[in-house]
Amino acid sequence: MSTAEPVHPVEVPLPTAVRASALAAFQLVEDARYRSGRRPRNERRRLLAQRAVAERRAEREVERELRLG
Repeated sequence: MSTAEPVHPVEVPLPTAVRASALAAFQLVEDARYRSGRRPRNERRRLLAQRAVAERRAEREVERELRLG
């Protein structure tokens, strides 16, 4: 074959439903593995709000100490 000859396309098998369902099953297993300790959204929001309040309180205390110190 020389460079002047056309290249014949390679036949690529189309993905089958079996592969798709195997991938979906794998993703479900991975999701279950990493989400097992997941908290409800309201609890997460409450935790984030509590952290924000604690950070603001600590920041105010530091500012107060700097002014008094």
